[in-house]
Amino acid sequence: MAAAGNTVFGGRLKEARLRTGLSQKKLGIAAGLDPFVASSRINRYELGLHKVDYPFACRLAAELSVPVAYFYTENDELAELILLYGRAAPKARSILLTIAREL
Repeated sequence: MAAAGNTVFGGRLKEARLRTGLSQKKLGIAAGLDPFVASSRINRYELGLHKVDYPFACRLAAELSVPVAYFYTENDELAELILLYGRAAPKARSILLTIAREL
């Protein structure tokens, strides 16, 4: 049975991959996996059957243009904030942090 953390990671990975329009195989190859195992390996990560080590999670995040923290948060609203912060320009990040500190 898959651990809860692996399921969260896998769900976020799949969401990010689908948002970019990449197939499992294309994402795996872009992240450095052998083309013969790329699709099945990404599929197993998405299903939570295999745990992704942190260095490889960083490569996946880079290919999908998301902060690596996005994969690990269980809270959907926090995941959205992480994405928004990751996509924001430096000035917007500063504004977001100022607003958050004032809450």
